[in-house]
Amino acid sequence: MKQQILYIQSSIFGDNGVSSGIARKLIDKLSTTNASEVVERNVSASEIPHFNFETITAIGEGKAALADELIAEVQQADIIIVGAPMYNFGIPTQLKSWFDHIARAGVTFKYSETGPVGLLGDKKVYVVTARGGLHKGNGTDLDSSYLQTMFGFLGITDVEFIYAEGVNLGDDARSKSIAAAEQQVIALA
Repeated sequence: MKQQILYIQSSIFGDNGVSSGIARKLIDKLSTTNASEVVERNVSASEIPHFNFETITAIGEGKAALADELIAEVQQADIIIVGAPMYNFGIPTQLKSWFDHIARAGVTFKYSETGPVGLLGDKKVYVVTARGGLHKGNGTDLDSSYLQTMFGFLGITDVEFIYAEGVNLGDDARSKSIAAAEQQVIALA
C-alpha cells in the first residue's frame, strides 16, 4: 500500500537550507522503503498570507480555497516531514502562517466540554530543525515546544525531531552536526 508523504519546506534558503537538505535525505530514505508518493509544499516560496481579518473572514464565509487545499494535503498525508529552521528562536513566519490556515475548528480540531480535541491523529511527523547555535533542551528551544504543541492540538502526537545544531559555530561544528542529523535519518528510516 502506497503511503503519502507531505513535505513542508520552510527554509528561506530553499533547497540550500540545512533543514531542507536533511529533510530531502529523509524523504529519499522513506520513499524507497515505503513506496511512497511525495507532495511538496514550500511555504517560504508560496503565497500563504499571514493570518489577518481578511483571511479569517474568508474562512468564515467559506471562501478560503488556499486554506482548504492546505488542510486537504494534511488530511491525505500518512507521513508529514517539516523542514523547520530556527530563526531568532522561533519557526519561520511562513510556517506559522501554514499552521494558522490548517488549524480550523470543526475540521482539524473541535471544541469539547473538556477543551479542544485534535481531529488529524494517526499520522507520523518528522521535524527537521536546523539551528545556528545550541538550543536543544535549553530555555531557548522554543520552536520544538511550539511545534509539538501545534501538532498535538491537531491530534498528531507521534512527532519525531531531528536536530542539526550549531551550524553557525564554524565549519567543523557544522559538518559534525549535519553528519549526526543524517545518521539519525538513517537510523529512523
